[in-house]
Amino acid sequence: MATRVGLKRVILTTLAACVISSCLSSLSFAQDAAIIYEDPRIPAGTPAYDAETPENLIEDQLYARSAILIEADSGEVIFEKNADALMYPASTTKILTTLLALQSGDMNDTVTISANAMDLPPNSSNARFKVGEEVNLEQLLYATMIMSANEGATAVAEHISGSVSAFADYMNRAALAFGCTQTHFTNANGLHDPYHYTTARDMAFIAREAMDNDRFRQICTATSYTLEKTNLQKSRSLSGRNLFLSNTEDNRYYYQDGNGIKTGYTNAAGNCFVGSASRNGVNLISVVFYSGDRGRYADSIKLMNYGFSQYIGVTLIELYQMNPITIDSTNFSLKDSNVGRLTLYARAVDNAVPSTITVKRNELESLTRNFRRMVILNYTRDFSAPIAAGEVFGTMTYVPEIGGAIEYELIAARSIGARENAPKSIEQIERETYEDPNPFPPFSLELVIILSWPLLLLIILLVLLIKLIKGRRIRRTKIPDPIGRRYH
Repeated sequence: MATRVGLKRVILTTLAACVISSCLSSLSFAQDAAIIYEDPRIPAGTPAYDAETPENLIEDQLYARSAILIEADSGEVIFEKNADALMYPASTTKILTTLLALQSGDMNDTVTISANAMDLPPNSSNARFKVGEEVNLEQLLYATMIMSANEGATAVAEHISGSVSAFADYMNRAALAFGCTQTHFTNANGLHDPYHYTTARDMAFIAREAMDNDRFRQICTATSYTLEKTNLQKSRSLSGRNLFLSNTEDNRYYYQDGNGIKTGYTNAAGNCFVGSASRNGVNLISVVFYSGDRGRYADSIKLMNYGFSQYIGVTLIELYQMNPITIDSTNFSLKDSNVGRLTLYARAVDNAVPSTITVKRNELESLTRNFRRMVILNYTRDFSAPIAAGEVFGTMTYVPEIGGAIEYELIAARSIGARENAPKSIEQIERETYEDPNPFPPFSLELVIILSWPLLLLIILLVLLIKLIKGRRIRRTKIPDPIGRRYH
């Protein structure tokens, strides 16, 4: 009996929670419906934006109430407008939903669309799934991002965490780990809730983490997708309304360098857009909150063009070539027109390793001058001539903040002959000796002189010694007395 009472109490509690949750959701929908969206305008008296000088962008030239632009690789803020104001993110919420599903789910999983997921307000964006429909998780994520399918995001949340509330807790923990200190999510799709908010700065952090995921980048760049046949529906095509990525002739908001990410709209949030673009190694992320339907794209384009006017992507080879290493060789030919000066050019050891770095345009000259402080040089050869063009002199290693070391070979740009009649160095003599297959030195006049001078010296000493001995004998011989001789 007690077991039945306990079970009955659990069932009633569960039903009550569902009713309360439904009421709160209905209240949130009603609150959003009661909010009147006001199309933002450029403030009166604001200087007209000039697309020819994007570097002159000012805050009032944006329609958005809140915006930010960051350099994606470093996270450095390039431009901002009320970036820390609390804003409703609408469907840009699905960026984090998709990222967490990619990190925690199996893309081959089958997700069943629940009745709760299909409980949507009128005119809510959806992919026309049906209750009980079984969908591959990866396909569900494409539908969630391309069609901004609210039922898809809820189904993802239920599949990953068991419930929307549990998944929202997961989202909040993840956002905090990304550095988002002013963000709180209550659902997975971004439908309006007064306690579902973030800031442009925090959303930029989330988008940066998402764009670091290869599979996410593939999904957020897609503008169309074909859903395979399911247990309840035939195969069907999906097409999004992201004008930032839509390459059509009549679309003035298509951005050639764009590669993501997500639109959003509710009455309370206004028109939102989180964008991503890359050009010549420079990667940018923009966030625009509460802008106009077309204004969000115009704002994003202004921000991107501003970013590309401030930053430039250069390869390490290009940066090195602006101030290459030049050495002074020794033992060079007196006929050398450059007096032994030799420039070394760099060649990547592994061309597959990316070597582009992003720098501010106004810092490029300073970076070029100080480039050698950024690398480790290791010479494996002396600077003595003769030198052959293409000869390897050593290595140059660059160690980025993120990723492994990148190595380059330092190569002689030209040939330099040795000095005429220059005495051989000890190193040359040793090298020639070891390279000579004959263990005996070659026969030459010099060799004869070297080998014979001790013998000649000995002979000379013997001759001198003999002469000395003879001289002494002569001095010791007495002259005979003149006996019997008479002198007249």
